[in-house]
Amino acid sequence: MSGYPNDFENRDKMYQHSSQSGEWNQAPAPKVEKQRSGRTGRVVKKIGAIALSAVLFGSVAAGTFQAMNYAAGYTSYTVSAKDGTLSKTSPSGGQELQNELQTTALSAMETERGSLDVSDIAESVMPSIVSITNKSVQEIRNYFSMFGYGGRSQLMETESAGSGFIIGKNEDELLIVTNCHVVENADTISVCFIDDQAYEADIKGTDSVNDLAVIAIPLNSISTDTMAQIKIAAIGDSDALKVGEQVVAIGNALGYGQSVTTGIVSAKNRTINDGNSMVNTSTGDEEMPTYIQTDAAINPGNSGGALVNMNGEVVGINSAKMSSTEVEGMGYAIPISGVSDIIETLMNETSRTKVEESRKSNIGISGVTVDESVSQIYGIPAGVFIADVTAGGAAEEAGIAKGDVITEFDGRTVTGVEELQEILQYYAAGETVEITLKVPDTGEYSDKTVSLTLGHATDSENIEETETLKMPVFGIYR
Repeated sequence: MSGYPNDFENRDKMYQHSSQSGEWNQAPAPKVEKQRSGRTGRVVKKIGAIALSAVLFGSVAAGTFQAMNYAAGYTSYTVSAKDGTLSKTSPSGGQELQNELQTTALSAMETERGSLDVSDIAESVMPSIVSITNKSVQEIRNYFSMFGYGGRSQLMETESAGSGFIIGKNEDELLIVTNCHVVENADTISVCFIDDQAYEADIKGTDSVNDLAVIAIPLNSISTDTMAQIKIAAIGDSDALKVGEQVVAIGNALGYGQSVTTGIVSAKNRTINDGNSMVNTSTGDEEMPTYIQTDAAINPGNSGGALVNMNGEVVGINSAKMSSTEVEGMGYAIPISGVSDIIETLMNETSRTKVEESRKSNIGISGVTVDESVSQIYGIPAGVFIADVTAGGAAEEAGIAKGDVITEFDGRTVTGVEELQEILQYYAAGETVEITLKVPDTGEYSDKTVSLTLGHATDSENIEETETLKMPVFGIYR
């Protein structure tokens, strides 16, 4: 999300209880005369009594300590001098369990809390994390035009940084999950793996409402050396997370390359509005996406990276942070369990690249963005409100009329004009797509789906009017 890093690590302190036991080494008794005075005998007896009391007290204290540990559920750990692996011994002195790393997850973890060593988590998960660079051409307003002195807007090439993680592969492509805002408006998407090798990727599918995207890299373009070093991320259960549980965030912070931060789950089921202010889900709005709140530092460029639990499993997709002088340690991640079906759908879509200028398409409308706030005030469904339809254009031929609201384009949710224009860049003139509408009907809106054959962009007089609704991008991090 587009701040400089307030990067800090929440270091959990592990208090290790230990008891020191000493042996009473009794020196050889001095030789004494058989006949001793009564005073000397009493002193010797007192010394013996004190020593015996100390031994008994030490034994009772040790036993009590172990009993308290057992009741409290503490587990003692030992490190093997032979192989350096972490072993767990049950409070009852039972069998030791060895922990081993497997793929990107510490799957052999037998402890309730997971590993306490973040370095093991980072080493295991890092091969599945990628850095993403988005290169695009943006329309930037002239400085003087902001103050009413005229001047034209300028086209400027921008570069932004984000993160992602490898979710799987099919017969032809390696698939990567990231945030939708990381790859939006991209002319070129570059993905860098753990071996510092970069490859060009295409967009597989996007979901702007949930801020998700899947991008793909052809397998035949990836070298065998890179394939040998990368791994598919292990997916965990975000529903099983507990508040206070330790988590680790990994991503391309500030575009400097992969970095690791750690913290805890501060809260679950949070919602955030467009201003990044946090709202509790007690509002009852079930359609608003919910997030994991964490104090693990999530800085610009971390978006799309992985939030993992202490078993090395991805439980969240880093997405946003609260940034102000009054706020510290409030980052947000998309819970993986709640969006797994969406990710699977995006993985199965057709990979697309931007079409050439000569093949660009248009619908033949002028539109206005209807966001959630406008929708609540005026009762118009969120999407693209059609302000005008070009005579003889593709929309008119498909039966689309002024006052209709476009909510989906070719199965993708549409939230505004800018997003619709972005989607159209991947569809060539002449393609036929399905468009879902909300049509006004006696004071209410009904659903309608039409098939529309896209027209040529230069055939529409309204394309310029529609494009003026685009907003410039000022941030360079995603």
